Amino acid sequence: MSEAATTLGFNRETFDSFLQSRDEPSWLRDQRTSAWERFEALPLPSQRDEEWMRTDIRLFRLDKFALPLESFAGSHAAGNLSDGLLTHGVSLGGHTTALDSRPAGARLNEKWAARGVLFGSLDELVKEHGEKIRPHLFRAVDANYDKFAALQAAAWSGGTLLYVPRGVVIDEPLHMQSILSPGAVDLGHTLVILEEGAEATLLAETASLSEDSTGLHCGSVELLVGPNARLRYVNLQNWARGAWHFAHHKALVDKQGSLQWTIAALGSRLAKVNQHVAMVGSGAHAQVNGVMFTEGKQHLSYHTHQHHQAPNCTSDLLYKTALQDSSRTVWRGMIKVDPGAQKTDGYQRNDNLMLSDHARCDSIPGLEILADDVRCTHGSTTGRVDDEQIFYARCRGLTRKEAVRMVVAGFFQQVFDRITIDSVREALGEAIGRRIREYD
Repeated sequence: MSEAATTLGFNRETFDSFLQSRDEPSWLRDQRTSAWERFEALPLPSQRDEEWMRTDIRLFRLDKFALPLESFAGSHAAGNLSDGLLTHGVSLGGHTTALDSRPAGARLNEKWAARGVLFGSLDELVKEHGEKIRPHLFRAVDANYDKFAALQAAAWSGGTLLYVPRGVVIDEPLHMQSILSPGAVDLGHTLVILEEGAEATLLAETASLSEDSTGLHCGSVELLVGPNARLRYVNLQNWARGAWHFAHHKALVDKQGSLQWTIAALGSRLAKVNQHVAMVGSGAHAQVNGVMFTEGKQHLSYHTHQHHQAPNCTSDLLYKTALQDSSRTVWRGMIKVDPGAQKTDGYQRNDNLMLSDHARCDSIPGLEILADDVRCTHGSTTGRVDDEQIFYARCRGLTRKEAVRMVVAGFFQQVFDRITIDSVREALGEAIGRRIREYD
């Protein structure tokens, strides 16, 4: 990143330069400008805000980062970047890569392109298919929610689009990857649109070129699942240990639609993510799976919201967290049932495994029910590794580290069993296993 860009930072001058550097439709420029005005007007969240009272960002300095003004110079060619952790042994139908919030390569198998599927850089596709994208961009995520949401809506870049036309079933997983250089910014926006009866599997992962570097991710994910459509979405968050991670994720599931949404949160210095699912059509179903593993002084805060807006819908959320060292997690979950959402069946559960006396987890499930014919339940557990299990394993020749790894793997198995792609289960298990350290 150039010295000039770094000096300018996030202000109106750099935003105007950002707009001028992009050849985009007038409606998108207007949308960006409106969001920027909201960004300038809003303060950064603080612990005075209820949603942020357990997440301290006083050490975060937005002026240490800058908008991605320069075009992608190709200093890291897309072909030289890692293929990712989730794709080993998988025959992909397409792949897209972004580096430092700039498109760095995309491909889609011709058989899917011939059927009208769009998959690749949102930055580029919005120029060619703007009228198709316009009704859906920021249809789910509220661009005015907070300062980070407004910044993302104003300055998103390096985004990814998946559009699957009516009735098209993609039977090969698609893969997208976002990569950060040390000190860089990622403002990626993911937009997935499945029309009626469509089906797709999307594997999304984030990574940094250096494990110990800093960086900023301010992103959004919008998943729009049409009537009778089926989407499987897997997201692996594996930013560097010094990266700041702020994101708003939301899915809309229409009549008889189905969403399986799996997240794995392993990286970043501090993460604050809002993950919302709204069942907007009768008979919609959503399964939300979460795996979090923290170490060092990491702080991961995930707020989930299962919003039942229509009758006869089901939602099932399972988050499992393991913590070591002095790390901390915050999970705050809510099931909301609107007055007309009768026959709702909603469930949420959060389990926490403590691997250290110095770690801390806050688990806050909640229900807000405004209908009278529903079944909604929630639960949370927290406990340490069972010493008897460790002793039993060590008596059979395992080291303590191997024994702990086996216990942790068993703890997460309930989530892994829900994942239908073998390579994804194995990759997540191996990534977590490598992080487990020796304990006395």
